[in-house]
Amino acid sequence: MLGCNILPARTLRPQDKAAVERAFGALRTLLFAKLPGYTGVDVADRAAAPERDASLTMAQMEHLIAKWIVQVWQNRALGEHAPAWGPGEEHSPNSLFAAAMNQGGWALQVPRPELYYQLLPAHHVKIHLNRGVKIGGLWYGRNDHAIRSREGTLSARGGKHKGLWEVRSDPRDRRAVYFQDPDDPAVWHRAQWNGTPPGGEVPAFSDKTAEELLREARASGLAPRSDAALLPVLLRLVGEAAPVERWPTQLAKKEKEGRKKRRNLARQAAQGGQAASDRAAPAPGDPGPAREDDGTGTVVPLRRPGQAVPGEGQRDRREGAARRPAPPGTLRDRLRRTSMLRIPGEGE
Repeated sequence: MLGCNILPARTLRPQDKAAVERAFGALRTLLFAKLPGYTGVDVADRAAAPERDASLTMAQMEHLIAKWIVQVWQNRALGEHAPAWGPGEEHSPNSLFAAAMNQGGWALQVPRPELYYQLLPAHHVKIHLNRGVKIGGLWYGRNDHAIRSREGTLSARGGKHKGLWEVRSDPRDRRAVYFQDPDDPAVWHRAQWNGTPPGGEVPAFSDKTAEELLREARASGLAPRSDAALLPVLLRLVGEAAPVERWPTQLAKKEKEGRKKRRNLARQAAQGGQAASDRAAPAPGDPGPAREDDGTGTVVPLRRPGQAVPGEGQRDRREGAARRPAPPGTLRDRLRRTSMLRIPGEGE
């Protein structure tokens, strides 16, 4: 979709991705080791209570890492890997980036809001009568018009997934799945989990919590006729229905289970909030929900695609959507055009 080359690597085989492992090692030794609260790779190197020294939020840490990449990591000299057109010169990734911008310029491309859905993992399933679609053990779309109107029908897809419908899900937020309208591919329908209470909201939960939810249901002998019976189990897992003495704020600071619970709850909320910010709103004619949970318990209005990029960004997107940027010329063409040994043509 994005034109990226994905090179698969074997699990637990760092030699397959030496460049990535080297970057992680440099990030650990040149940045993380100098931060307060660093735990290290060896337990003997840790302080008595490193969590007391940690004072950076996720936003601050993200800004710090981005700043370190530009000012430190990208400023390292390339050494023997310097470009051939600059012999004897010292270059870094930042200087090469500046040279490329001076040569070819910068073409800003604002991605379409629908790109979020197109990059999600795809599931090819059947649409069951009165139940919707089953994704990862949970049922979705019982009340979605786009899915209900195609119950018992086969899609026009052929090949390996012949007759199946494609539904996409976000592993960070399993409260809903997304179905592309076959009649209008630009419209994506948001189908909520069947266990969502009518007119209510459920806390954000990820793929990991969904798997734990199904394990808890099987362990307790629960065979629900609908996913609504799984809602109490989910609330107990995410801590919403826990007694007061077991709330994260009431747990002892030194209790290992309490720290793990607080960390998991914060991770679930952060993932749900990030998924909500990445997600585009339904089209004006789409009967999707008018509100959504931002992952922190706050219900906010859905953004329309036109509101995603304000001001000049909207104008650039409208002008750039009508045409595709021409690919840059090859190095061979440039060398032939500027070569002193080239034989001129008749017109020259």
